[in-house]
Amino acid sequence: QLQLVESGGGLVQPGGSLRLSCAASGFTLGYYAIGWFHQAPGKGREGVSCISSSGGGTNYEDSVKGRFTISRDNAKNTVYLQMNSLKPEDTGVYYCAAAQGFRQCVLSEMAAWGQGTQVTVSS
Repeated sequence: QLQLVESGGGLVQPGGSLRLSCAASGFTLGYYAIGWFHQAPGKGREGVSCISSSGGGTNYEDSVKGRFTISRDNAKNTVYLQMNSLKPEDTGVYYCAAAQGFRQCVLSEMAAWGQGTQVTVSS
């Protein structure tokens, strides 16, 4: 069973930074592309960023380009999302999810999900 656990969320002021982690349990994370998704209060879940299994491919939603960086350490079975210059609209629950391939790294095709971690950007 694929299990993912997110951590690193919290309360941060606008302009601040957080690093989210997505750790895998029970399987080798390096076989999967990993995506980060954001669910703002009262809204649906949307894609933020994805990284290929090797780490050689990444993509970002337009609103986070230049502010967020996705990376992975397959030796540690962990994927990260470095979030800089945070804005109030970045508030919400962040989920990581695993996909069979980089092209499947979209909301409807993710194979497994974590439980989410709350990020609140507020002064």
